[in-house]
Amino acid sequence: MHHFTYGVITPMLAYVASCVGAAAGLSATSRARASKDARSRSAWLLIGAIAIGGTGVWVMHFVAMLGFTVTGMPIYYDVPMTILSALVAIVVVAIGLFLVGFAGDRLPVLLTGGVVAGLGVATMHYMGMAAMRMTGHLSYTTWVVALSVVIAVVAATAALWLCVNVRGRRATTGAAMLMGVAVSGMHYTGMAALTIHGAGGEPPGGTNPIDLLGPLILGIVALTVALIFIVMMWPTEDEMRSRDEFEERLRRRGTRVGV
Repeated sequence: MHHFTYGVITPMLAYVASCVGAAAGLSATSRARASKDARSRSAWLLIGAIAIGGTGVWVMHFVAMLGFTVTGMPIYYDVPMTILSALVAIVVVAIGLFLVGFAGDRLPVLLTGGVVAGLGVATMHYMGMAAMRMTGHLSYTTWVVALSVVIAVVAATAALWLCVNVRGRRATTGAAMLMGVAVSGMHYTGMAALTIHGAGGEPPGGTNPIDLLGPLILGIVALTVALIFIVMMWPTEDEMRSRDEFEERLRRRGTRVGV
């Protein structure tokens, strides 16, 4: 097995994708904090879930998987399961974000969201592994799998706390870089649990990874870029709060004049 077939290219690209997705998600959730109505807050939290779950987690995983090869054993992927793994990543992150987005970062809420999101991210990872089609048989070292799940839960809990509390560009950038490290760490820990046995040869089915993953990765990245533009064009959290305070002062002044 070769986890870094193309050297540092795939892990670095995967890490960058994770950081970009996390940064976009954190920027979206900061707008959610400043949103006064439930519909607007929900929209921003959903954008955050797509950015973090889609690009920050799923794209990171499969970009890294492009660098995973087995000598004499081509790897193809099952299309439905690969797509389902992307949806799982987005949905579980959305559940966590909606929990803390509406209920706050009280410890029980934070832990519940972190466990749900973390277990979901771990599930996405192993679904992605199960989507591989090859002649070899996959087996896992139990304690390493357990460690990867613990890392996923801890990372998800920390990420949800950051989504509620991080403010400012510098803090957002630093938090996104830390989230990228956590997601990458979980991925490669999970990969370290893998062992493949069997003879080489063409897989019994599936789709070539470039033909499948290329369009999927590019599609999700393009969606994230579009979301980034939406976030950048929207007022920041501080600007939204300042606007709301200004409108509230005008309303109070108008009320006093009316009286």
